[in-house]
Amino acid sequence: MSTKREFLTELVEENGLDIDEDIFKLPKGGKEIAIITRTGIEKIQYNNDIQVKLEAWTVSKDYACIKATATRDNYNGSIQTFGSAWHGQGGNCMSNYVAEMAEKRALARAVLKISGAYKYGVYAEDESDDFKR
Repeated sequence: MSTKREFLTELVEENGLDIDEDIFKLPKGGKEIAIITRTGIEKIQYNNDIQVKLEAWTVSKDYACIKATATRDNYNGSIQTFGSAWHGQGGNCMSNYVAEMAEKRALARAVLKISGAYKYGVYAEDESDDFKR
């Protein structure tokens, strides 16, 4: 695979993603970025037997940071990433459920990173409130 289009085509086909439900394109800065929905992330995770260990690093009323470590059989090693959510002035989360949002963000980032999606500019809907349909 050498292009984003080829990567997305293969991702959709290999994971049984429904283009109307699991993936959409979001106009951003004169470009379109591919966004995978929560259901798409779950399908990719289960279809590829991606194991994700979540660890709370910081959890408070208005801020949470969750570390995710992902492994899969055909990947040499593991990846680590973080998801965070901050509710309040200047924050990145509109929800009061900051721990849950940080968890969803960490899981989505881990699944996409170990799948190779980030190198093609493919992101998850849960990663930012700006990434909603």
